[in-house]
Amino acid sequence: MFYELRRYQTRPGCRDQWVRYMEEVVLPFQASKGMSVTASFIDEEDPDGYIWIRRFQDETQREELYAAVYDSARWRDEISLVVHGLLIPENSVITRAVPTARSALR
Repeated sequence: MFYELRRYQTRPGCRDQWVRYMEEVVLPFQASKGMSVTASFIDEEDPDGYIWIRRFQDETQREELYAAVYDSARWRDEISLVVHGLLIPENSVITRAVPTARSALR
């Protein structure tokens, strides 16, 4: 099992709109495709920072879920357009993390 820690930078002043869109559209859509979203955060020290975490059982599951989400017509034709309008994609940082033996997220 591993997690993806995804840190995004919203366009200046767009974080509240981004959080609403994530919570009302992106997260429910991804969950409907089987994605396991563990957490969602705003960065207390960066007014445009947003962090979220997804969990995968293995690389095969990650590839299947990526295809289900990102190859779907709704993602391509609707959601991705809004995402790219609210985020600065080149500032995104995605980290794969494996929990240690004593992690509460094991």
